[in-house]
Amino acid sequence: MAKSDLTRAAIPQSLTEAKASAVAAFLSTESIPELSALAARSDPKHNVVGVGLGHKMVRGKPTKELCVRFYVEKKLPKAALSRQHLLPDTVKGVPTDVIQSGIFRAFAAVPKERTRIRPARPGCSVGFAFTGAQAGTVMAGTFGAVVEAGGKRFILSNNHVLANENTLPVGSTIFQPGLLDKNSPASDAIAKLTRFIALSVNGPNKVDCAIAEIADGQVSATVMPKVGKLKSNQPLPAAMSMKVMKTGRTTGFTTGTINDLSADVKVRYDLGSLTFSDQIIIVGGAKPFSDSGDSGSLIVEQTSKRAVGLLFAGSDQFTIANHIEDVLGQLQVSLVA
Repeated sequence: MAKSDLTRAAIPQSLTEAKASAVAAFLSTESIPELSALAARSDPKHNVVGVGLGHKMVRGKPTKELCVRFYVEKKLPKAALSRQHLLPDTVKGVPTDVIQSGIFRAFAAVPKERTRIRPARPGCSVGFAFTGAQAGTVMAGTFGAVVEAGGKRFILSNNHVLANENTLPVGSTIFQPGLLDKNSPASDAIAKLTRFIALSVNGPNKVDCAIAEIADGQVSATVMPKVGKLKSNQPLPAAMSMKVMKTGRTTGFTTGTINDLSADVKVRYDLGSLTFSDQIIIVGGAKPFSDSGDSGSLIVEQTSKRAVGLLFAGSDQFTIANHIEDVLGQLQVSLVA
């Protein structure tokens, strides 16, 4: 990656305005019906799943030129598209780039066994119990970090990991491991759902996050295997090309690079297709940075060991995260280092 220390605060106004124009024109919030057979959509409003900012890619390598990025479900050859379906080469004078990302989805878990850990620690499997018509369904996500407020400590993860996309009542039991991972509900409760930031189908959303108050003696603040202990409870602003790491329930310890600081994206949930604004996008190193079940992982800068983001979604190639300062601010909590 091209070296850069560009942060959100340092993004030029011309790029911000160009991105906003592109979002308004091409990131449709309308409901697009799923296709029942394999087909590719050529209309940009059906194909564009995100708009962000980053270094323009030429022959697979980043340049120093900053651009507006169109993330598309499927990159189609220009020769196959009519003129009205071509994405523009520039927006408000800013060059553009088109990147195939696939569909972004919230990272619900796939069936893989994970173990019981006591005291529980960040990076391990956690989850809730489905109720009502969904009773008997099992899931698991990732315990991201320990946070505190008002003299109490809480597990930090995603809304869709701890609160089932707005549907669980405050006080619901949180388990470690999650019930997908051969959990024993009678003995594996570690916390109670305390607060979540509601996900909105009308958007745009800024965060997917929730906290659960920790039961005495059930949790350690030690941060993630191979990542180690946070060196500070103060978050670090994400920067372009920053090297980051995480430990998640499914893929364990992975490393990656921040590829986008301020992307607006559409993410598939059970609730529907939700829009998120101003998100971090990360690409993995030798292997993908994340997979289903890693939702809720804390993303940490490799050298300073300070928190940068909260992982919540992605595709086969890309991981999407909330800026951690947005998460902490909306939940009104601070990290425990």
